[in-house]
Amino acid sequence: MSSSSLTLYASRPGFGLPDTSPFVIKTEVQLKMAGVDYDRASTIPPQAPNGKLPFINDHDEVVNDSTFIRTHIERKYGVDLDEGLDARQRAESWAIERLLEDHLYFTMVWFRWIDPENFAKGPAHFADSAPEADRPKLRQDLQARKAVELHAQGLGRHTPARIVELGTHSIDALSQLLGDKVCFMGEKPSGVDATAFGVLASVLTPFFDTPLRRAAEARPNLVAYVARMMQRYYPEHAWN
Repeated sequence: MSSSSLTLYASRPGFGLPDTSPFVIKTEVQLKMAGVDYDRASTIPPQAPNGKLPFINDHDEVVNDSTFIRTHIERKYGVDLDEGLDARQRAESWAIERLLEDHLYFTMVWFRWIDPENFAKGPAHFADSAPEADRPKLRQDLQARKAVELHAQGLGRHTPARIVELGTHSIDALSQLLGDKVCFMGEKPSGVDATAFGVLASVLTPFFDTPLRRAAEARPNLVAYVARMMQRYYPEHAWN
């Protein structure tokens, strides 16, 4: 992408995805939806201003959190990612985003970070750049911190079977809400689709073998939706 005064600070491609973070994918897709030029730089969460990715630096104005980044983009660049939606549809979009970010996301994280095989295959490699002797302890600490986060959130207090049950309820709800529409609010993408795409692609990536992935694969409309969004916003990315 051409040089720009807006920089998106992201993770990096991995786990079969354009970025390992669904929130980075959300923000990058919303930048593309808005037609805003940006540069992309890889970093790690401890180097982010609030310890989370993504964040942006837009002409020396730093904005954290994907939701506030969207607000900034819409205000500064005069765009409305929900253009054409009425008040009820905007409210429904917010409710769907909360289901995705505050529920389904955490079930995905549990199977990515806490399941031993998936952790070893995926997030454990975040420690690969550390000195070899330090890696086992660093990986143990990374997983332990994520377990504490999930326990505090509440989902990590349940058994794996219960987590699957909860995640499947959200997947079922999303499948029903999408129905046979092209996008969640109709025929064209709106802001909520960036969120839905980021989280659902993270669930459906073939890189990890999880019960949530199999539940989502059993909903053909969700599988087709992610494929459409991937082709539209990341046509260069090999998917499935």
